[in-house]
Amino acid sequence: MSVLLLGEMNDGELVLDPTAKAVNAAKALGEVTVLCAGASAATAGATAANIEGVAKVLVAEHPALSHRLAEPTAALIASLAAGYSHIMAPATSEAKNVMPRVAALLDVMVISDVSGIIDTDTFERPIYAGNAIQTVRSKDAKKIVTLRTSAFKAAAMGGSAKVEAVEIAGDPGLSEWVEDMVAESNRPELTSAGIVVSGGRGVGSEEDFALVVNLADKLGAAVGASRAAVDAGFAPNDWQVGQTGKVVAPELYLAVGISGAIQHLAGMKDSKIIVAINKDPDAPIFQIADYGLVADLFKAVPELIEKL
Repeated sequence: MSVLLLGEMNDGELVLDPTAKAVNAAKALGEVTVLCAGASAATAGATAANIEGVAKVLVAEHPALSHRLAEPTAALIASLAAGYSHIMAPATSEAKNVMPRVAALLDVMVISDVSGIIDTDTFERPIYAGNAIQTVRSKDAKKIVTLRTSAFKAAAMGGSAKVEAVEIAGDPGLSEWVEDMVAESNRPELTSAGIVVSGGRGVGSEEDFALVVNLADKLGAAVGASRAAVDAGFAPNDWQVGQTGKVVAPELYLAVGISGAIQHLAGMKDSKIIVAINKDPDAPIFQIADYGLVADLFKAVPELIEKL
């Protein structure tokens, strides 16, 4: 068995955390080859070669891959698929765009958001907002899999895989890049942060959401938000944590003014320590919290910030 793993990239650099976690999951299935694809991918390839468990790195550089459009990336992966039993990627928004297209090109199913690997044909994935685990067995000759990286530990560094260049299969020309609208921040990236502070509808307004941001800054944490807070305009969409947002599993998750709807819990319930601040003692968030403070957040959070 052998695995072709699509490395997560950003501006020619390897996004190490999701890629290393995916490598750690994939190596249980056989020899792992990491594919780094972009207009510039050599630096990412060199980084991927240092991940323990990586046997080989393929570097594909072409202008058509400069913004990782799904169609040329999927065509590239499909052209390389012959030598691999499993084609995998971290379950990021980018891979969720690419991997179903790969599956369609190869005429097989896609097994998404895998949180556990039982054997080469059998996988576990959460369903019903994480309230049940589905066991999926695929009879396809090639398995197309996206991995929920929050369920796996990152592989260590110290590997020395060989790096090879590969040619792009061609650009289907089905889409084109228009522009990137990127939110810049000095805070940790949400899905890989060790501490996350999230605010909910209870925060009340976009102006008051500054309390959540200030608390996060004091803790050196990433900022998250519930869907209700995002829909109300308190926080940007890329901060959303939950079933329809980002899945996180930090060492510490601090929920401020979040009631704990099932869709939100699906995105953060695997956090190591969960702390909740809410004035409603019956809020569902307290059912999964390790520590709960029943208090008015507008009094508790400023006091916490002052003490920190």
